[in-house]
Amino acid sequence: MLERLPDALLDSCRCNPAAPLAGDPARDFGLDKAGSIGQLQTIKQYLDEQQQLLWANRKQAVLIWLQGPDCSGKDGVIRHLFRGLNPQGVRISNFRQPTPDELNEDFLSRYRRQLPVTGSIGIFNRTPYEGVVSDLRDGFIQPEDVPARLQQIAGFEDEITASGTLLLKVYLQISRAEQHARLKKRLLNPHKHWKINASDLPAHRCFDQLQAEWAAVLQNSQHEAAPWYVLPADHKWLRNLLLGSLLARQFEALDQQWPLPPLPFTLEELEIN
Repeated sequence: MLERLPDALLDSCRCNPAAPLAGDPARDFGLDKAGSIGQLQTIKQYLDEQQQLLWANRKQAVLIWLQGPDCSGKDGVIRHLFRGLNPQGVRISNFRQPTPDELNEDFLSRYRRQLPVTGSIGIFNRTPYEGVVSDLRDGFIQPEDVPARLQQIAGFEDEITASGTLLLKVYLQISRAEQHARLKKRLLNPHKHWKINASDLPAHRCFDQLQAEWAAVLQNSQHEAAPWYVLPADHKWLRNLLLGSLLARQFEALDQQWPLPPLPFTLEELEIN
C-alpha cells in the first residue's frame, strides 16, 4: 500500500474560507526532512505508474493549478515532483502578464487552450485567478468587474470537472521572512540572477497587502467540487511531499487498471515465419 501522507493531515490543508491564509507557513506537522525526502521518492514511483495507466486508458485527465507568491516554489515543486515522469504525458503551462492579443480576447481563452487532453497530466503555473488579482492591480479590470470574473472562473471549473478532468487547486503559502531570504539568495548567487524580475522588489514590499488580496480570492472561490489546498511552503521538502501526497490521493480515487483490449493477433501468429 502506498505510504503517502494521511488523509487527516492533507485535509487540514484544505482552505478554510473564514481564514484562508491564517495557517503558519513554517509548520512541519512533526515531520522530518530526511524521512520526507525518502517518502517522496516512493510516491514518485507510484505517480510514474499512475501516469502510465492514465495514458494507457485515455479516459480522464488530471489538472493541477499552482498559485503562490514570488519565491513560493511553483517552479521548484514542478521540477522535483515531475522529474522522471514521461514528458509525453505531462504538459506544463506558464502564465505571465497577458499579451496585447490576449487582452483583446476573453481572459479565460489562454487557459482553455492549455487544458490537458485525456490521458495526460496538466500543470498550470499560475491560475485563472491571476485574472482577478493581477489584472486588477495592473489596471486591466476595475473592482466592479471582480464578481463577474469569479463567477466565470467557477463556471470554468465546473466545465473542467464535468469533462472528466480531476482538478487540484493548490496555493503555496510562504512567509514574508522566507520570501526575503530566498530573494537574498538569488541576489547573492549569479546562477540565479536570471530568476529575478524588476517586479519582485515592489511585490515583496507590499507582501502583506498581496496576501490579503489573495486571501479574499481564496475565500470567494472555495467550491466543494474543486476546493483549494493551502500548503505551507517555507520548507521546500514538505511542500513537495504535500503536493505529491495530494496528487497520489487523486489517482487513488481513479482506481485505474491496465486496459485489456482485444489483441489484434495471437502469440502463435507472431511465431509463424
